[in-house]
Amino acid sequence: MDARMSPDPSQPTAGLGEIEVKRRHILPKALAVGLVAGVIASLFRRVLQFCELGRIRWIEDLPKWEGLVVAVGLGSVGAGAALWLVRRFAPETSGSGIPHLKSVVMGEKELRWKRVLPVKFVAGVLGIGAGLTLGREGPTVQMGGATGLMVSGWFRVKRGEGERKALISAGAAAGLAAAFNAPLASLIFVIEELSGSFTPVLFVASFIAAVSADVACRVLTGETPVFALKDTPAPSLHTLPVAILVGVAAGFAGVLFNKCLLRSLDLFDRLRSWPPFALGAAVGAVVGLAAWYYPSVSGSGALLSDQAVSGEFTLKVMLALIVARFFLVMLSYGCGAAGGFFAPILVLGSLGGLVVGGVMHLLAPGWAANPETFAVIGMGALFTATVRAPLTGIVLMIELTGKYEFMLPLLVSCFAAYGIAEGLRDMPIYEALRERTKHREALVAVKPGPAVPG
Repeated sequence: MDARMSPDPSQPTAGLGEIEVKRRHILPKALAVGLVAGVIASLFRRVLQFCELGRIRWIEDLPKWEGLVVAVGLGSVGAGAALWLVRRFAPETSGSGIPHLKSVVMGEKELRWKRVLPVKFVAGVLGIGAGLTLGREGPTVQMGGATGLMVSGWFRVKRGEGERKALISAGAAAGLAAAFNAPLASLIFVIEELSGSFTPVLFVASFIAAVSADVACRVLTGETPVFALKDTPAPSLHTLPVAILVGVAAGFAGVLFNKCLLRSLDLFDRLRSWPPFALGAAVGAVVGLAAWYYPSVSGSGALLSDQAVSGEFTLKVMLALIVARFFLVMLSYGCGAAGGFFAPILVLGSLGGLVVGGVMHLLAPGWAANPETFAVIGMGALFTATVRAPLTGIVLMIELTGKYEFMLPLLVSCFAAYGIAEGLRDMPIYEALRERTKHREALVAVKPGPAVPG
């Protein structure tokens, strides 16, 4: 058969014999993608941990007013430089990068991996390391996708082949697996959210890449999880009513989060005339001020979540932290810096779940004997309401806790959150961001130029 007449191997219409051949051929390529993406993600994780812990210790150890100067100064310089890098060299690295990667997989955009990889890495370290309330998981996914395209070039995969898109998706799965040490959730995320379809080649490539990236990350960074949830008490059947309540609350909260995030982007669009460094520095100064007052409220928030789960906060403090984190996420993401909201959503979900669990523990102790159990349920429910990927949220929480007993409460909570968000006709956040970008690009394309004199 003429090679030009061969069916696309990423499509389910390809012949079974050809699919088997492509599946075997993609194994070493997917393994290479996973290992390279795992190494890059591990380095990104290590550098950010060093910056975040160093920044918090530095601020806490300094005298009061010196700590203020350092916190605001670090936030301003880091965020300003991060936003300047993004605007100057690779605007597609703004935000999490997942909507952009989805457009690439769907054939709507090109992926400039030679720019995306260095700019996303450096800008992410500068911004998140300086205290911006963003997560590293979205950037790791985009860098993983860029790694997939880079490795496809090593193997001389031709432009336009379905195998190339499969390797980009595999790189995204590898990036998320390395970020959370959760290969199964990463595989499901690619199928459920990123590609929106299932093919044998995509499945095999993503599975191999996710597992190999997870192994590489565990070897390089150890077995320490992103969120300390392994000791969380397993729920019983008595928790189901409260789990449903958490899901309903998360459904409304997810819709609010999505609308406010889009609104924050619209508000910052009005400041596009500002120099990028000045805009980033202004946002960084606000975040730095918050970090000086309460250091762990800024950054990724993993430390804050661990403190909350361990019972260090009262209900009033947790409510205040939810409001503060929500505002800082909108500010940090809205300005356009490189960083995602994956981890910030989970932190907000854990705090919200703890609040609901704590209140119900006071009102009905039999239904909520261990309020910290609902931190896990809140994470999965808010993620589901925001991203509209319930299977990813459920499997991710089970992988993070290592306890299958969470399955039933997570099911009822996540699908309650899903039902509320869908009932309110709210668009999933990644899809909304992608549509927003397409709309803005269309407006720029049709914008009339200056009138020609007659």
